[in-house]
Amino acid sequence: MVRGGVRGPEGRRRIIAPVAYDDLRDFLKALEKEGDLRRITAPVDPYLEVTEIVTRVVRAGGPALLFENVIGSTMPLAMNVFGTERRMAKALGVDKLDDIGQRIRELLKPEIAPGFAGIREGLGKLASLRGVPPKHVRSGPVQDVVLKGDEVDLGLLPALHTWPQDGGAFMNLGLTHTKHPETGARNLGMYRLQRHSRNTVGMHWQIHKDSTSHYAVAERRGERLPVAIAFGCDPVVTYAASAPLPGIDEYLFAGFLRGDRVDLVECLTVPLEVPADAQIILEGWVEPGERLPEGPFGDHTGFYTPIEPFPVLHVECMTMRKNPLFQSIVVGQPPQEDGPIGKATERIFLPLIQMTVPDIVDYDLPVEGVFHNCCIVSIDKRFPKQAQKVMNAIWGAGLLSLTKLVVVVDSDCDVHDYREVAWRAFGNVDYRHDMLLSEGPVDHLDHSAYSQFWGGKLGLDATRKLPEEGYHRGWPDAIVQDPDVVRRVDARWSEFGL
Repeated sequence: MVRGGVRGPEGRRRIIAPVAYDDLRDFLKALEKEGDLRRITAPVDPYLEVTEIVTRVVRAGGPALLFENVIGSTMPLAMNVFGTERRMAKALGVDKLDDIGQRIRELLKPEIAPGFAGIREGLGKLASLRGVPPKHVRSGPVQDVVLKGDEVDLGLLPALHTWPQDGGAFMNLGLTHTKHPETGARNLGMYRLQRHSRNTVGMHWQIHKDSTSHYAVAERRGERLPVAIAFGCDPVVTYAASAPLPGIDEYLFAGFLRGDRVDLVECLTVPLEVPADAQIILEGWVEPGERLPEGPFGDHTGFYTPIEPFPVLHVECMTMRKNPLFQSIVVGQPPQEDGPIGKATERIFLPLIQMTVPDIVDYDLPVEGVFHNCCIVSIDKRFPKQAQKVMNAIWGAGLLSLTKLVVVVDSDCDVHDYREVAWRAFGNVDYRHDMLLSEGPVDHLDHSAYSQFWGGKLGLDATRKLPEEGYHRGWPDAIVQDPDVVRRVDARWSEFGL
């Protein structure tokens, strides 16, 4: 794998794309070679026991896990593959997650026009790079074994009953492929999948997701919608399925991240394409008008989501590799494995968010905020009420629009240092003047909203206040030690560990 970069004509470090892992097994081998994967040969129960083991390992910052003896299945089960930021970065072929954002920043020069349209233009520019578009191949190892009709049996997969009140066994890391019935635009998304029977799956398509709109169009036309679900993909492709891409093909983005084209093969029974190097594929159809109760499910919010009616996938074909392995994930109260996945999105998309909101210096989405509950933003404040401008811009930017709490601090505050942020939020705010109350869309999973899908928003201006904002007392200087004294103490007292 190539890391780092080369010197450009002006002597600046130019970030280059990594060499991709061939597939999931290739990545797991790399982790094992570094001592960052543990094989578990003892029998393990997919009912609750896997959850307890994985949760303990995740919270201890432990290795990826490969359960080789899952009760009720012959397939090995890979877990906690993305469970640390180090492994998440390694999966994407970089030393640290900010390296990808830097690649994007370099490629977007000269500057593209700001605004939401600029994000589309910028990603389009990335997608046009040579070697990025997916490659169509005639066959792939994922179709070495084919099961059709009565041979289909979802019980072969080690689906997990994750939490005690879950409504059944779920498959939590499937990459769902759909296509817009009218435009043909492809979507690759990641949704939880409840196993209803040996050949049916509940599709938890949330209201804000593209697959939901694809199904709505098909249903309006009285047509069934073709669906294909891939498990155990190349880690970059798995990440791309989770990324909030505004109208950009996920396989183009995956190709950019990999530095290599993704091989796609045609499904055998539905008009869709899937990764040729995946471990397992489910092919089938979602019928118009059909819903089944789905849930409860212990989700990444740390609470159970209620039973709701959702569409049903009828699986007509399963294809897989010889001796496949299955990959899944545990979600629940943070920290869990989805935390580093969300952190990757935060760092990768910073340059693109800055195209929409140029005021932003940096931002942080706390893992405890489970993606949509909190966004901490720093700005280089230049004019009155700039913090409120940024709050409103965030509430209008793609899936950031679901954010419930926006905290704005000055650029000299490290947004990733929660102690520093808390000090600003507690001490720099007059809550009568510096709060902005609003309302708007919230996450489908948000149980706190009094009405589903929309609720209250709060913006907190923790920046220094200006006279033009009505603050006339003269903003005080923060206490900072004299730098000469700091250097002198460093020199004299280092031998004592001070």
